[in-house]
Amino acid sequence: MREPHQPPARRFFRAQTLVHYSLHFLFPAVLALVLFPAMWSGAYLILLATMLIDLDHLLATPVFDPGRCSVGYHPLHSFYAIPVYALMLLLPPPTNIIAVGVLFHLFTDTVDCLWSFRYCRECYLNARIRPVVDWVRKLLSRKQDG
Repeated sequence: MREPHQPPARRFFRAQTLVHYSLHFLFPAVLALVLFPAMWSGAYLILLATMLIDLDHLLATPVFDPGRCSVGYHPLHSFYAIPVYALMLLLPPPTNIIAVGVLFHLFTDTVDCLWSFRYCRECYLNARIRPVVDWVRKLLSRKQDG
């Protein structure tokens, strides 16, 4: 069994942790109010239920690796699943609400990965999302140059 990557030791409370869990649990209320005002409370519960996407972490060995970026690694966080979630946006509720939830969940996990990469270069080098991050960086650098 491989050893998990070891980013620098985490303190119990950090800004990264606050942002991560706020985006997972509090910001979905804002999304529900803005995108689904007529049914915001039900939409909020559905958005929270999309946290079940994280059950795919149970398929990994080790189950928790603090240096592993979940985006692109776990089946429900895969680059194959993302287009399916995007197509689900075109369907009526509650399917489109689920799509908003899982896509926002993946966005939140991506933010967390990028934040972690600042402290753990090895984590970045081993991340399956690395080619995507490199492509976006290259794209953004071209826009600044031109």
